[in-house]
Amino acid sequence: MFSTRYAVISAVVFILLGVSLFRNEFADAQQTQPAPAVKPTPTPTPTPPIEEEEGVIKVETEAVNVLFTAQDKDRRLLLTLKQEDVRILENGQPQEISAFARQVDLPLSLAILIDTSISQQRTLPEEKAAAISFLESVVRPAKDEVAIVSFTGESTLEQGMTSNVTRLRRAIDKVQFVPPSGYIGGGVVAPGTPPISGDNQATVGSTAIWDSIWITSADVLGPAPEKTRRAIILLTDGVDTSSRKKLNEAVQAALKAEAVIYSIGVGDDFYGGVTKGVLNKVSENTGGRAFFPRDESELRQAFKQIQEEMRSQYLLAYEPANQVLDGSYRKIEIQLVNPELQKQKTKLTHRQGYFSKTAPKK
Repeated sequence: MFSTRYAVISAVVFILLGVSLFRNEFADAQQTQPAPAVKPTPTPTPTPPIEEEEGVIKVETEAVNVLFTAQDKDRRLLLTLKQEDVRILENGQPQEISAFARQVDLPLSLAILIDTSISQQRTLPEEKAAAISFLESVVRPAKDEVAIVSFTGESTLEQGMTSNVTRLRRAIDKVQFVPPSGYIGGGVVAPGTPPISGDNQATVGSTAIWDSIWITSADVLGPAPEKTRRAIILLTDGVDTSSRKKLNEAVQAALKAEAVIYSIGVGDDFYGGVTKGVLNKVSENTGGRAFFPRDESELRQAFKQIQEEMRSQYLLAYEPANQVLDGSYRKIEIQLVNPELQKQKTKLTHRQGYFSKTAPKK
């Protein structure tokens, strides 16, 4: 009896072991069985990416953007101009306009240049106060940016590009007239106080306007972001005594940086007042204007007009018929074709030319 039960139990155990072994082998076979082959599908040629920024497709072509303002005979801004009212010429040849719009909300990249030479000693406090008031009313945090540059014979970056009005105010506050050694005011130099360095003292007592515009255009406004309205606000009497660069070189540097120059002619009658001709020239050649305030009230009004103009410009774009990228200077002219606006003696203000891009080196 016992042996029979033992035999039955042994048989059951043997059967269970066999089933267990069979299941393990079946599972192993499933794991090691190769996956069914998948027929490869051909990889499609990727579509070249299209770079877009704010809905504008970038293309490999030389597009030219021109900002301009329109004013009637009383210098009031005209804000209703249409594309069909104007045409644009490059080197005398009509061009096809590809875009036209009023620009009231472009970010601003500004540089305020403040002359701190001897001739500005008595006018500097009013200039600084008006500049601070201008900044407080114009700069939009996180959108606009401003740099402050003071200059005599040398230029000093008092504050790099920032939208922080507190920093800008502080930078203007610390701008001050730095007299050359021995200077006691009124244009008189006290005897018996020799300068430490003849060259250095000559630099401190001189004025290098064109050098300051040139280096500001190249090093401050040149690296500014694209799609910004760039401008220089120049506070000076227009008397340049020591620049290594010439006026035309300063204009070319501003044009390359696509910067408009607004000049505010402020001077001391003791030193001959203001040289209006050169300030008109440097401003008009870059698409800006020159202002010649006679007192602090008119100085503040000049800043206000600059603000209004920068917020009331038109943007005209075209692709030049001449697409050669040779770095050459090309003259541009916007003309009125609307007879009614011509009768009203409407004036268009814009930069007078640009430098084409150069082809990349292979």
